[in-house]
Amino acid sequence: MSMCWRPNPSAPLWDVEENDEPVGPFFRDLQLNHIVQSGPTCVPTTLAMVANATGADVGPEDFMSIINSQSPHTWSKALEPYGLQLAYCNQDLRRLDYYIDELIDYDDLFLVSFYSIDPPSDPDVNGKLCTSHIVTLHRGQIYDTAKKGAAGVSSANQYSRLERPTKRIFRVVPRGHPRCL
Repeated sequence: MSMCWRPNPSAPLWDVEENDEPVGPFFRDLQLNHIVQSGPTCVPTTLAMVANATGADVGPEDFMSIINSQSPHTWSKALEPYGLQLAYCNQDLRRLDYYIDELIDYDDLFLVSFYSIDPPSDPDVNGKLCTSHIVTLHRGQIYDTAKKGAAGVSSANQYSRLERPTKRIFRVVPRGHPRCL
């Protein structure tokens, strides 16, 4: 039998694999309060903001000693006590504006990481590719911990950094979800 399989270059950010898997939206009623980061702490500040939305009283310093800023598995583990975990979404290096409408349509809670500049083809001599940043997307709003005041919360499709290339996209899922990290 001749195989006629061809690669499929497209996939939804959140494809449904099993009929009995919970698909969400999971966090429509969550109330996020914007937190401004101090220094290069976007990951622990973002985690604290999401955890505080569950009614916990935590700050970025509560996450600093238990996560590695380059290890999403540690971020997911750190969110477990708050009833949350992370799940990877299908994505590649396309710019955020390519994904933003699909993310908004899910009407849920996501962490979106992007490169602060266009990444070079190779890392520098220390192994660093370039700086990156992470923001929270909840129900069509982006919460950016690097921005102060009203500038820290914006409509997702009006966010000022949609031209940035994607590093990672995570869906925040209830603890124990089949796809969690």
